[in-house]
Amino acid sequence: MIKSGMEDVIACQSDICRIEIENGRAILEYRGYDIHDLAKHSCYEEVAYLLLFGELPSKSELEYFKAELADKRELPPQIIGLLTHLPPITHPMVVLRTAISYLGSMDKYIHHRSYEKSIEKAKSLIAKFPTIVAYYHRIRTGQNLVHPNDDFDHAANFLYMLHGEEPSWTSIKALDLDLILHADHELNASTFAARIAASTMADMYASVVAATGTLMGPLHGGAAQKVMEMLREVAVPWRAEEYVKEKLERKERIMGFGHRVYKKTMDPRTIELKVLAKKLADEKEPKWYEISEAIAEAVYKLKGLLPNVDFYSASVYANLGIPDDLFINIFALGRIAGWTAHIIEQYENNRLIRPRALYTGGKNKHYVPIEERD
Repeated sequence: MIKSGMEDVIACQSDICRIEIENGRAILEYRGYDIHDLAKHSCYEEVAYLLLFGELPSKSELEYFKAELADKRELPPQIIGLLTHLPPITHPMVVLRTAISYLGSMDKYIHHRSYEKSIEKAKSLIAKFPTIVAYYHRIRTGQNLVHPNDDFDHAANFLYMLHGEEPSWTSIKALDLDLILHADHELNASTFAARIAASTMADMYASVVAATGTLMGPLHGGAAQKVMEMLREVAVPWRAEEYVKEKLERKERIMGFGHRVYKKTMDPRTIELKVLAKKLADEKEPKWYEISEAIAEAVYKLKGLLPNVDFYSASVYANLGIPDDLFINIFALGRIAGWTAHIIEQYENNRLIRPRALYTGGKNKHYVPIEERD
């Protein structure tokens, strides 16, 4: 029996992320911890530690882990040179995956897949992703680089490097929560791509590049950018229902709605992001949230679909001053913790991932030499 898109196919065992629907309610847990508890009480560094090591850290372990990440943020001069010389039309996600490959070429332990070496690579990538994204944005906009600040935690440091000024407390908490919510989501397309690469015993950098390439697709990580384009097109809340009707009549997809796993229930990440989007709207620009709410109401009324995690990400990122074409990169800043955790788990209990396809082409054809063909 064919499962189109491998829907509901169980491809592997994992201790990292649990997604279940229980009594009509969606459950999302990282290593057994409910996403709502983590959203309320945790920080991104603690969640990254949890995903990598399997347990929540003690206070001293968390402080040490934060210090390790801060120490690994700066980029080698060769990578900065690469960012400087890439064509200005290069999409920031292409920049990110190119920089990852370059980092791999500089790692003398690139082909070492021991747990200890893999953890070190993971920490380095988690720490450097924000710097790559922020540096490239500063370079392409003709601004001086803002170097990492060891006094800032992960989210605050990225916003500081990106904008060149100390971010507000609300902005810091907003980005930190967004990174937590995006840190992992079981066998989504990009994580599965990473595990497929890792199952061949490819190095961690190659596996992460596979993930970044997959994330860039508009049906995965690129969805939030498409949502933002929709918000700009709608422009005012009162146009939302008319816009949705016209899209549905043309049988066009409305980005940010529906989910392969959460079919008849709300994505738990969306619940948290909606609250976050409202808080940012109250402090900054309310327009994007108001348009989002009008579209969400229209889509549910006319199609019965619920918004997914990408939908409210758009207004959150816009109010954080993040350019549209960096939206996928922000997704990657959170998901790198999950990707590396899955890669390490694949290495630890590996079996080459090699599914089959049902052949539907012609059979038993007779070969005619080229000189005898019409």
